[in-house]
Amino acid sequence: MHHPGLQTAMAECGLIAILRGITPAEAEPVGQALYAAGFRLIEVPLNSPDPLDSIRAMRAALPTDCLIGAGTVIAPEDCARVQQAGGELIVMPHSDGAVIRAARQLGMAACPGVATPTEAYAALAAGADVLKLFPAEQLGPAVLRAWRAVLRQPLALVPVGGITPDNLDPYVQAGASGFGLGSALYKPGLSAAAVEHNARAFIAAWQRAQSAKETQA
Repeated sequence: MHHPGLQTAMAECGLIAILRGITPAEAEPVGQALYAAGFRLIEVPLNSPDPLDSIRAMRAALPTDCLIGAGTVIAPEDCARVQQAGGELIVMPHSDGAVIRAARQLGMAACPGVATPTEAYAALAAGADVLKLFPAEQLGPAVLRAWRAVLRQPLALVPVGGITPDNLDPYVQAGASGFGLGSALYKPGLSAAAVEHNARAFIAAWQRAQSAKETQA
């Protein structure tokens, strides 16, 4: 992990909030609710309404130990726009070396989506900080366990897609470093209080799973 802020945030709590569809008006209260629950990584997908305004609002409202970034980043030139809005994290559904390199050149953390070991190694060669296993439903804990055996350590592997408080434990036991959480955490129209309730359920499940893994070790 090249980005010290990302390293610190992942060590604090490996859960990434994915706020697809959030509006700038909701950004501050939802961001504060997530922070209060213990989240330190928040991404606003660029296919949300006015995503840069939402990133700006959260960056202004939240302490600096919370990393704000953009998701669904497809074009290299978007990295600079996200950075100008205060974003430090670039999350992608795919693995495009041009986007990874653009993020790294700006000193931002790059989190590409990968689904095969070939993509994983190519993303690492391009400078990825964290690998997002996407979609996690398709890959499953068995695939994550197999990847852990062949990918050089230490490396953050973060499953994304269909993760809930009830199903994250097998991924943690298989070697997940964290998770990207979408509709089970936030969907448009949810109040900040409802998001905080969901966030606390995820944090509790994450901590339980980590304790169980340490006990087994």
